[in-house]
This record gives sequence, structure tokens and C-alpha cells, in this order.
Amino acid sequence: MQNEIALTEYSHGGGCGCKISPSILEKILSGKKSSISFPQLLVGNETNDDAAVWDLQNGQSLISTTDFFLPIVNDAFTFGSIAATNALSDVYAMGGKPLMALAILGWPVEKLSAELAQQVLAGATSVCERAGIPIAGGHSIDSQEPIFGLSVNGIVETQKIKKNNTAQEGDLLYITKPIGTGIITTALKRKDFVQEDVQQAINWMTQLNSAGVWLSDLPYIHSLTDVTGFALLGHTLEMAKGSCLSVKLVYPQIPLLPNLSYYIQKMIYPDNTMRNWSSYQHAIKGIGSESFLTLNDPQTSGGLLIAIDKNEKAAFEKQCLSHNLPAVCIGEFFKEDETTIHIIEAR
Repeated sequence: MQNEIALTEYSHGGGCGCKISPSILEKILSGKKSSISFPQLLVGNETNDDAAVWDLQNGQSLISTTDFFLPIVNDAFTFGSIAATNALSDVYAMGGKPLMALAILGWPVEKLSAELAQQVLAGATSVCERAGIPIAGGHSIDSQEPIFGLSVNGIVETQKIKKNNTAQEGDLLYITKPIGTGIITTALKRKDFVQEDVQQAINWMTQLNSAGVWLSDLPYIHSLTDVTGFALLGHTLEMAKGSCLSVKLVYPQIPLLPNLSYYIQKMIYPDNTMRNWSSYQHAIKGIGSESFLTLNDPQTSGGLLIAIDKNEKAAFEKQCLSHNLPAVCIGEFFKEDETTIHIIEAR
């Protein structure tokens, strides 16, 4: 479905590239913490994990998350689809199953029609129907720029929760989607793109990370998260730092969206690429000219990052094959004195 209005012309940024940079977010969250203890809060914001988790004390836990952003594509239906897929991913990344969602809508009612907002919601509804959940309500405001996302609740067996800070020494690191959506969608906003490349990016951004549900059943998966606005480097660093480990990333093994070199040669990249790098460059070694732009590229509705026991490599890849999950091994966790991401530019 296409509309004549180009939504990206009504926003200063798009998708998870709108996120506040990691360094600034850290300052915001470093303020006064609550003095009240909540024993049932199993996962809060201390580890920058994908969602909050509350122990229901019946063997199950509630997962709660929210995610919203500015338009990343021009078509309203597609924008809603991507935003919904991205929000649901946070529940899947904890090993949980979504239960229901609430819509978050900010709309410049004097600039854009109600019918366009209807299409955004229709796109989100189509994704939630694929996930088997309702959009049960929501909240809307009149805003200067179009904003859309979801607040999502999910459920998980408490013993099967997958966190982002529990990788173990020797674990292998896998990713389930290629990276480069920030670069491609920036090209779209700048009107210097190949339509097929944009469609490839949309296809990946609207692919649910529902594999998280069956991944939670595998005890040899030690840690799980997804790749969004802080880029592959940022989210890998969160896993490594939280687990008190370092990571070797083998760059030639990392899947990239097709034709990405075309845009890199033109130096097309989102602003948050530089903001990401300024936040964690101190912990990165060995980065090259191309990998600088790709590994710092803010992703929207990116793939899952999975840390598995290296001894279960064959078993895990067999499971992925049976579930049609395109997981690719891109690195390995190891122990050293200070958490560092080492980029290996050659095989």
C-alpha cells in the first residue's frame, strides 16, 4: 500500500535512529534511584535490557516494554508495521510471548490527515494479528511530528527468561538479521536510493523476532537481546559489559543488507552513527573504514543477538535450520581484564 504523502518529510529523524545516544541516556538514568525495594522486579533498567520483567510468583513472569519512534519510511501502513514489529521484539528478546499491546500515537493533525493515521494503525494491527495478539487500546496526542509505537505486555516461564547480561566465557555469538537498515533508510530520506534495496530493508524490519519464544526453551542459550538504535557494536557491548567479558567480532562473517557498499561509497549514513561511536569508542579496537559505518549503524527492528554454549554449536544450528531461522555466527566471548569489542577485519 502506498500513499502520496511522504512521511519522512515530516520528521527530523526516523526509526530507532531517533534514540537518545547511549552516553546521554546513561546520564539521564544516573539520577536518583528509588529507595524502595521491589523483590518481584526481576529485570529493571540497571542492565539496559530489552524489557522489564515482574515475577508473578506462579512460575511465570510478566514482561512489559514500550517502543515508539518517528517515520522511517514514507508509506503510513509500512511505518505502522515496522514500528509494531520493533516493539514486539523486546518481548521476544526476553524469551517471552506477547499477550497484548497498546498503541502510542502522536500526530500533527493540522499537517497530516486522520486517514493516514488510520493506515499507520492498520499496519500495526496486521503485525499484531500475525503475532496473535490484539491492540487493546492506547493513547494519542497532537504533536509536531508523527510518532507511533506500542506498549507491549508478554509472558514467560520465570526459569526461561533470557537476559542480555548472562553470556559465559567461550560462548559463540549469533545474529539473525543482516545490518544496514539505518544506512538504507537514510538514503530513502535523502532521495538517493534504489527501490529494491529499500524493499529488502522493509522485508527484514517487518519480520517478527518470534523465534525468541522457542529459543527460550534451549538451556544452552545463555544470553539474548536484539539489535536496535545503539547498533551492533552498542548492543554487543551491553551484553559483554553486563557479563564481564569481551567479544571478538569477525567482520567478514557479519551479514549486511545487499548493495550496502553503494551507499557507503557515497558516505550516506544517519547522524546517530557518530553519536553511537562517541558513546562507546573507548571500548572498541580494530575498526575499519567500512565497519565503522556498518557496525555503528542504528538498526530498526534488527535481529536477535544470541550467546550460546560453544559445545552446542551443531545442535543449535540444527534447531535454526528446522525453524528456518537464518542465524549466523559472528563472534565469540572471552575473558580479559577490561571489556573490549575486538573487530577482526579478516577471516
